[in-house]
Amino acid sequence: MSSRFYKIVLGGCGSVLAVYGLCKYENITHHPHVVMADGSISKPKLRLPSRDEQLNALKNTPEYDILVIGGGATGAGVALDSISRGLKTALVELDDFSSGTSSRSTKLIHGGVRYLQKAILQLDLEQYRMVKEALHERANLLAIAPHLSYPLPIYFKTLKIFIGRGKQIFIFHKKWWQVPYYWVGIKAYDFVAGRQQVKSSYFLSRSRALELFPMLKKDKLCGALVYYDGQHNDARMNLAIIITAARLGANVANHVAVTELLKKPDENGVEKVCGARVKDQLSGKEWVIHAKSVINATGPFTDSIRKMDDQKCPMICQPSAGVHIVLPAYYSPDNMGLLDPATSDGRVIFFLPWQKMTIAGTTDRPCEITHHPSPTEDEIQFILNEVKNYLTPEITVRRGDVMSVWSGIRPLVLNPNKGSTEALARNHVLHVSDSNLITIAGGKWTTYRVMAKEAVDAAVETCRLNPKSDCQTDGLLLEGASGWTPNMYIRLVQDYGLESEVAQHLANTYGDRAFTVAKHASLTGKRWPIIGRRLHEEFPYIEAEVRYAVHEYACTAVDVIARRLRLSFLNVQATEEALPLIISIMAEELNWNRSKQKEEYEKAMEFLRTEMGQDVNRKARVTPVNFSKDEIASYTKKFQTLDKDRKGYITINDLRQSLKAQGEKSRPG
Repeated sequence: MSSRFYKIVLGGCGSVLAVYGLCKYENITHHPHVVMADGSISKPKLRLPSRDEQLNALKNTPEYDILVIGGGATGAGVALDSISRGLKTALVELDDFSSGTSSRSTKLIHGGVRYLQKAILQLDLEQYRMVKEALHERANLLAIAPHLSYPLPIYFKTLKIFIGRGKQIFIFHKKWWQVPYYWVGIKAYDFVAGRQQVKSSYFLSRSRALELFPMLKKDKLCGALVYYDGQHNDARMNLAIIITAARLGANVANHVAVTELLKKPDENGVEKVCGARVKDQLSGKEWVIHAKSVINATGPFTDSIRKMDDQKCPMICQPSAGVHIVLPAYYSPDNMGLLDPATSDGRVIFFLPWQKMTIAGTTDRPCEITHHPSPTEDEIQFILNEVKNYLTPEITVRRGDVMSVWSGIRPLVLNPNKGSTEALARNHVLHVSDSNLITIAGGKWTTYRVMAKEAVDAAVETCRLNPKSDCQTDGLLLEGASGWTPNMYIRLVQDYGLESEVAQHLANTYGDRAFTVAKHASLTGKRWPIIGRRLHEEFPYIEAEVRYAVHEYACTAVDVIARRLRLSFLNVQATEEALPLIISIMAEELNWNRSKQKEEYEKAMEFLRTEMGQDVNRKARVTPVNFSKDEIASYTKKFQTLDKDRKGYITINDLRQSLKAQGEKSRPG
């Protein structure tokens, strides 16, 4: 025990000294970045241009400085960085903004605590810089969109962890003497974050941990550590970046595909990329966009654009699919979740409260690159089986509790700038081809802004652009952030007569634009709430949001149910029930005839069936289920309490009598 304790003390002191030394080496300062960018940015437009106006600009502008291909987090970030420097900017997206990986993330904004462990143990300066960068970007993202993001933690390797809104608890199933070792590691994480840390970490006793997370399995639990990272609404964050860029003057359009890259010889006769031929997927119209620089930010589809530039270029994207399931809120406390990095097969699993539901995931398997990734029953069962391992036996984990399922493709990349193709890039990759196509790939949500900055820097240098300023996006508030406060929803309740739950949802989705949404809300015809007719009784989404979604460039029913609202990610059945009303409202806004409405309904249902797991859920209802002896005994006992006459089956009357008996038992003396 003494030698063990000596190693802990030595390792802990070494960790602190290593971090201190790396900080000194970097000469890090800790100034917060929460203010608007300087006056060199043009004043945002009061009225957001419509999609038709954006398309007209894309067709009639003689030449752009930068054309961005891809409307996910990175592409949106590139457009905002470019336009805020005073560069004439265009962006096109094949599907909808955030329709791919960027809307199917873990919803976490993390600083990279795993990299810190490697930095300390290996004295790896590159890993340390990655942590510092991620921690800075975490702080920036929480500051520039406080209505869409909030404090919430990320996992730590080799530990069992429990997390919640604003807090994350590490639950140790190891020996008690490991607690001080890991405590030192988490404190080192706080130390590196400096003034940019969300909140300071701390230790909880076993009894306190169980009090906060009563669903937790008690076996071998000996204590907990708490540390902080962040969480956000990923698709809405993506859209906020896009709209901020559009208000500053960028021309952006979803559902516009690049069909060909244009080239022309430079002064030396070398062919250089000078734009793209594009096609509006909705109207079928084609045209050419000319640009001095083209940036490829297409995530998993990186290689398809690279092949347009050079058919012989090597494939660099190594796609990996991650499946998530959504369970009812009662699977975790309101502000507490769980993450386990040591599952039965070594994969990471987490249990996260989000949008008043519970997300569980994720899997990790090689996959094909597709625009329509679909989850499988095996992946769902893997997640459910892992969930059973850390919840108390009092909670029955049921397949029928899976409300929604989705699969996202992680765009892991090889570095084409290096000769070896054996290892994946540690972070992200920036590559400039011989014809000046700039590709930015890999990375993660947290560092999208840095990736965008590097891409624009490369465009400025490679294509000799003349920006009016350097990068302006550090501290630049996003759409909806400037007037938001945590208590803003109270004004919505008082001034407009909205339900408190609906008002909170609007404030935390649209920020200060929530008042604009409220102005479009319909009267309910009730004494209370006065306005705000819900799309579905179980969720706080209202009809006015569908009308506002069209204003936010929603063109299809899927755009609304998946990205403007997050309903399909929360409950597939509720989405199907609300779909006819959503389509009828969109029809009023977009002048859809009956044929178009039917087409949109069928496409939306296909999306729910394939990409949101509805088909998998239905097939599971007729799939044979295997029970253990204990489970069979438990279910038999429950069945017999209902089947008092021993008929071998249960009728509605049996259920009524049982419920009536339960009600009588619960009545006070």
